Amino acid sequence: MNNWPYSAIVKKHFLAPQNFLREGEKFESDGVGEVGSPACGDVMKMWIKIKNDRIVDLRWSTFGCASAIGSMSMLSEMILKNGGMKIADARKITPANILKKLGGLPANKIHCSVLGDKALRAAIKNYSEKKGAAKKSPPKIICECLGVSERELELAVAAGDRSFAEFAKRTKVGSGCGRCVAKIRKLLAKKIDEYSEKKCCSFCQKNCSQKKSEPTEK
Repeated sequence: MNNWPYSAIVKKHFLAPQNFLREGEKFESDGVGEVGSPACGDVMKMWIKIKNDRIVDLRWSTFGCASAIGSMSMLSEMILKNGGMKIADARKITPANILKKLGGLPANKIHCSVLGDKALRAAIKNYSEKKGAAKKSPPKIICECLGVSERELELAVAAGDRSFAEFAKRTKVGSGCGRCVAKIRKLLAKKIDEYSEKKCCSFCQKNCSQKKSEPTEK
């Protein structure tokens, strides 16, 4: 390596890369990001593990040159230092930060540090999207046999159902084991009262606002 065009730091990370995904290793991640193109020669992939809004562990892989390997290895050390970087701080990492830590890269290889930065952002985005999806509560089921939800009951009341028979005709609810019937009857009465109250309030507010806008007779 007499004509080695990289810094000693890049050489160190190239020969002994840190936190890369070893062959056959199973790593359970909370988010994964991949950037680059095989056609261009550089592909980078990163897996991150999150705890209390910190990236506490990660793995990466790349099909690329010494710059790609060195950049990803250095980036992984930057993120995991001192028990893991906060997600908000990790988002702020720039290619310039990685280049500085590496002691620079040849001009035609700087894009490798940019790809590392993008792989990190893609992994964080994937984690955020999955976290957002997990926050969405599943529908509350009121009839296990037929899989009928409470939301369906609310929509049926809004559509005009005012008896259990009407709701059962619409959804076949209670036609299985029948153990849900009493609970649904009670819930139906509650939803009808709530719907009636909302309609009344809406009607009253509308009329009150109209009355306020009407000119008073002198």
